[in-house]
Amino acid sequence: MFTAAAESLLRQAREIQAEELKKFCSRVCQLLQKEDLGPDALDALRRLFLIVSATKYNRRLEKTCVDLLQTTLCSPSCPEPLQLLCAAVLREMSPSDSLSLSWEHVQNTRQLGLLASVLLAQGDQKLVRSVGQRVLKVLESRQPEGPSLRHLLPVMSKVASLAPDTLHEDQTSALNKRLVDWLRYASVQQGVAHSSGGFFSTPRARQPGPVTEVDGAVATDFFTVLSTGQHFTEDQWLNVQAFSMLRAWLLHSGPGGPRTPAADDRSELEGSTLSVLSAASTASHLLPPQERLREKAFEYCQRLIEQSNRRALRKADSDLQKACLVEAVLVLDVLCRQDPSFLYRTLSCLRALHARLCGDPACVRALLPIARFFLTHGEAAAVGAEAVYQHLFTRLPSDHFHSPMLAFEFIQFCRDSLPLFGRNLGILRMSFPNLFKFLAWNSPPLTSEFVALLPVLLDAGTAVETLHLLLDLPCLTAALDLHLRSSQAASERPLWDVSLRTPGCLEALRDPQFQGLFQHLLRAKASGTPERLAPLHQLLQPLASCARVAQCAEAVPTLLQAFFSAVTQFADGALASQLALLLLERSDSLYQVPGYEARVHRVLSAQFLALCKLHPSLVVERAKELLEFVGSAGGLRGSGRVLTSVVWAIGEYLSVSWDRRCTVEQINKFFEALEALLFEVTQLRPSVTLPKCPPQVITALMTTLTKLASRSQDLIPRVSLFLSKMRTLAQSTAASSVHSEEDAGAICTRATELLNLLKMPSVAQFVLTPSGEVSEPRYHRDTNTALPLALRTVSRLVEREAGLLPG
Repeated sequence: MFTAAAESLLRQAREIQAEELKKFCSRVCQLLQKEDLGPDALDALRRLFLIVSATKYNRRLEKTCVDLLQTTLCSPSCPEPLQLLCAAVLREMSPSDSLSLSWEHVQNTRQLGLLASVLLAQGDQKLVRSVGQRVLKVLESRQPEGPSLRHLLPVMSKVASLAPDTLHEDQTSALNKRLVDWLRYASVQQGVAHSSGGFFSTPRARQPGPVTEVDGAVATDFFTVLSTGQHFTEDQWLNVQAFSMLRAWLLHSGPGGPRTPAADDRSELEGSTLSVLSAASTASHLLPPQERLREKAFEYCQRLIEQSNRRALRKADSDLQKACLVEAVLVLDVLCRQDPSFLYRTLSCLRALHARLCGDPACVRALLPIARFFLTHGEAAAVGAEAVYQHLFTRLPSDHFHSPMLAFEFIQFCRDSLPLFGRNLGILRMSFPNLFKFLAWNSPPLTSEFVALLPVLLDAGTAVETLHLLLDLPCLTAALDLHLRSSQAASERPLWDVSLRTPGCLEALRDPQFQGLFQHLLRAKASGTPERLAPLHQLLQPLASCARVAQCAEAVPTLLQAFFSAVTQFADGALASQLALLLLERSDSLYQVPGYEARVHRVLSAQFLALCKLHPSLVVERAKELLEFVGSAGGLRGSGRVLTSVVWAIGEYLSVSWDRRCTVEQINKFFEALEALLFEVTQLRPSVTLPKCPPQVITALMTTLTKLASRSQDLIPRVSLFLSKMRTLAQSTAASSVHSEEDAGAICTRATELLNLLKMPSVAQFVLTPSGEVSEPRYHRDTNTALPLALRTVSRLVEREAGLLPG
């Protein structure tokens, strides 16, 4: 998070106009042309960098300014901070046609590294290759007192990623040899402090001591990135940088990379577990450069794993231990994929490491690459890694759901490892309640990740339970919030903590009456039997106004859309019927977060219609439940969207043309239920149980009643009488107290159109219940409740020829 001052500076940088930028560039040019480049020039370059980097759009700088930036960057006498800023500004301007940098006469490797970073940012492949060849020549030099090489290794790593075919086979081998030297044979003595040359400086300065481990002990093995000291030598810096680029370089130069040496043959035994016996006994100095680099990389990673077990004296070293542990496991993964002879030694090492890390909450992030390793190699090594996955999916989300970094890395691990799960995919699917804890607590950054992951988590066995949990996601957020608060003492919680004002929430966690519901909501695995959580909705209502709960509620509609997009790909009639009933049931049982119900109803209403369209027979099969829903007042909550969809689906699919099991008796039952509902919701004085009815519900009810009457023509007189009353009611002055003039006009128009249509029963049946051949394109059908275009056309014909039609 940025501070208020930083936010203000960023806003100013983004809002600066072209004219202001031109004036500021003129000032920068004046400062850069001075002989003494002081703090004013440094401050101006900082501001210029902020301006050009604060937006995603390229800023145009004056050519004079760009030329001066290049001149300053190439000047051997320019202070380093100014050169760094000049290079940063020029990189932000890339790609640019006005660059004219030349490194032919640059000897300083730090300056050469900055120049190369600007040229690489241009993205020109020819330029990238040219940079790579120049940097490689410097790296191949072996002068002990020559220029520092540590500024060029990052450039070489970048070149390898941008243009993998830049290096020839002999160049790759040469760099492999240098990397081996830097990784394995760096000095174990600390560097010498640079003398200030002052009055008290003396040539008889104390000799530097050996490097130490993070716990303060003297290092007895080779130098690594986790070795500590007051000062470092040049080869120690190169050791650190070599490890930072090691994984990318192995991927570039290894099997399957762009420059795999043809002579890199493997023995027949390699790839089997037994081959490690011969591989371990081979003298490393006899190996080819690439094989030797892998061997030294393996030793380096083993040393890092050993060093990570030491208790660091400083927090910075402790953080570095965790980061290096993750990187070491990732490098080992690459090594075992490239050369299976490392697999046996690595498995025993990582099994011990996993057992150690399971008891260390501070190192949980390192468990992810270990799990990834076992997913990749467990089957090949005949090792059952179920215990690793069980711990990963059971303990980590439950104990560390509130860690945003772990949450993102965990879900990213699930997505990236999907091709590797194989027969273990069931563990991932059954663990979705635990994964949803990450989502509930970190919904804004993780919503898009879960949209991509949901299709994999779903199957016919978990779809219903998943939908319940998605609808209860804000309630889960509140429960997690309460669970986290309960672990703190009251004195540790801030005064604005909601749980201090409503201690009943915390007490409910220990109440046996609610413990079962809390345990179900906070479960780690799918239970297969969803619980009704309505009591918890009321209990956790004081937390509904929390910002985190509100954020989660905003994400649910998007997740519901993703859920139904995935589930409709495999849902059969039975599952579609189950989900449709669940939608109706849960539409009246949601956690009451402001605005949540309306947003969810919008999705549920659309998805109910999609399910009915996918399996039209569910209207007949679930006639009893639909009648009960229509007979209740719950469907009128909010804007009545769900009720409107149900009513429309009844009118559309309660027909013999969709299901041969449909009977006249069923049509009559639905007609009576809908007629009673329409009568009740159109009373000028709404009842206590029924709120004011939206006009969309009324028009949907009138249309569906007309459709049903066209299929059971004995009902036509009843519906005609009712429609006449509705038209009269909509035109009365009393209706203005309930509906707006526009709404009353829509009701009146719909009633008139339906009445005219019913004067021709055969035409009404054709329009309102078309055959499959006619209805397939459905160009004439509006969404949800709109009357078919044909209805309006016939209505006009009826009005013109009214004298020819029977009374």
